[in-house]
Amino acid sequence: MKVVARYSHLNGEEHLVVHKKGLLEEIESVINKVDAEKCKEKVSKEKTMRGKILYSPPLLNKAFKEGFDSHPGWESVTYRYCVTTDRAMLDRIATLPLDQQRDAIRSTGVHKPLESLKQTDFVKNKVAVEVQFGKYAFVAYDLFVKHMLFYSGYVIDVGIEILPMKSMLIDPAGGRRMSTGIAYYEGEVYNVLRHGRSNPPVPLLILGIKP
Repeated sequence: MKVVARYSHLNGEEHLVVHKKGLLEEIESVINKVDAEKCKEKVSKEKTMRGKILYSPPLLNKAFKEGFDSHPGWESVTYRYCVTTDRAMLDRIATLPLDQQRDAIRSTGVHKPLESLKQTDFVKNKVAVEVQFGKYAFVAYDLFVKHMLFYSGYVIDVGIEILPMKSMLIDPAGGRRMSTGIAYYEGEVYNVLRHGRSNPPVPLLILGIKP
């Protein structure tokens, strides 16, 4: 596969080029080694294209995982934190370690700590990579929730989202190459642009790929 489009939000790509030398090239080398045609094994059960062979998201994800695993340093990271609906408390504990968050909430004597977590499969040198061949909601969650939490918690400096181009979903004749409802690069960049120049408040690089 190859990168054919990119969108840098809040100087995400510029930060990578200046402060994470070689990391972006490593990510692109992983992308380039994924053979999408070997992942075209899904037999559609949708009424409009029953029996058609499509790209399989699980097989594509597996190929990307094998690619990142072949480079040292990429690891799954889980960020654990306490949930609060008190804005003042949130501002106070957002950057603290989990145990200190718990203590701060207990000290109020009002609430018990409610713990939650977010997990990202590929993190290296404070850069998180999400590869998404899923539904629209999963990508929105990555861009506006997961990357932001990892960034505000000082786990990462930049989030990278890898998405298929619309042309990977539908061929020039209008035939589908993937199941319906899959998010695509052009649509998700549009969504980010519609939110304004500073939202989400985290440096991002969105990469559009195709076979």
